[in-house]
Formats: sequence, C-alpha cells, structure tokens
Amino acid sequence: MNFIKKIGPANLFLLALCVLIIGVAEYLFLRGDKLHAIFIGLWAPTLLLVVIFIKQIKNGR
Repeated sequence: MNFIKKIGPANLFLLALCVLIIGVAEYLFLRGDKLHAIFIGLWAPTLLLVVIFIKQIKNGR
C-alpha cells in the first residue's frame, strides 16, 4: 500500500495501462499482425512521455 500512496493512484493506473498496451501489442505481434502490433506498441512510450511532460509542467520546470 505504501507503494501506491507514493506513486499515486492516477500514475499507477497509467502505468498499468502501459503494461496492458504492451501486452496487447505482443499478442498481436505473435499472432502475425505485425503492423497493428507496432502501431499499438508505440502508444505506451507516447503515453509515458505525456505523463512526464505533465509532471514537469506541474512542478514548474
């Protein structure tokens, strides 16, 4: 529980969403749908970059 309080529920949700996106991309890739897997797989780093950008703005940097 201390880990959840330290990270925050919103950030934990976004982290879980990124893990889910990576899992779906791996599933599609192994199924043979490589182009869709790459497209969906690129969402995870983009989502993490947006979260980092929002945190930087929130902290005033």
